[in-house]
Amino acid sequence: MPSTRVLTRLALLSLLALGTTGCQTMKGWFGGGEPDTETLPVEALYAEARESREGGNYSRAELYLTRLTGRFPFGPYTEQAQLDLAYAQYKQGKHEDATSTLDRFVRTYPTHPAIDYAYYLRALNGFDRDSSFLQRIARADMSARDLTRVQASFEAFAELLRRYPSSRYAADSRQRMVYLKNFLARHEATTGLYYHRRGAYVSAINRAKYLLETYPQSEFEADGIALLASSHAALGQDDLAADARRVLEKNYPEHPYLSGDWPERGGLWGQLNPFAAGR
Repeated sequence: MPSTRVLTRLALLSLLALGTTGCQTMKGWFGGGEPDTETLPVEALYAEARESREGGNYSRAELYLTRLTGRFPFGPYTEQAQLDLAYAQYKQGKHEDATSTLDRFVRTYPTHPAIDYAYYLRALNGFDRDSSFLQRIARADMSARDLTRVQASFEAFAELLRRYPSSRYAADSRQRMVYLKNFLARHEATTGLYYHRRGAYVSAINRAKYLLETYPQSEFEADGIALLASSHAALGQDDLAADARRVLEKNYPEHPYLSGDWPERGGLWGQLNPFAAGR
């Protein structure tokens, strides 16, 4: 008859075997097993990534695309995978990672058929990264804000249009540039009014001139002209004030400055962002 020690050992071995089988069974039941990214061929890696992306699982898509580009650094799958990787990173809000991926793609494949998409996605990535920032500062004191990133987003769309004016992404890029131009012009107008209210009329004039020269035909062009007229008048520069007023009367006869109701009026912000809906 086996000893107690032998029976105990057999029982433990049986439990271990059952536990191993149970783990494998539960793994199959709950779908915990993932294909091995180290052994899948490139076609299967890309298929997994694409299925994940189309299903909205961008983190899983990123995993497969990262392994694909790491294991297969050359070839048509790799080229497309880098664009898909940047998109997956962008959709997850990984803006810095997306920018790095797109910069690398532009440097490596400057003549790729989808190079305009790379430039567009890079600009869009910057635009979306800044969108919450734009909304946070919309009602704040603009004189103390650094809008370097907003300007960079504007320039990124402008670069796309300079390089690929006939791109399928050109129309959307132009629309976003209009929004950004109005935002930046609003910054100059609001800052100019900030100086005007504090009696720093020369600084207000400089801001108004910069607005008019840098962002022509913006939604705040009239405010820039009115700011010139009001600031010159406050400095006793009557001829310059009269010149600005004549320009305002000719081009914007309904502007409240002409009826004495400006600059003490409502905020300049308004509804500038047509891209917020549906996000």
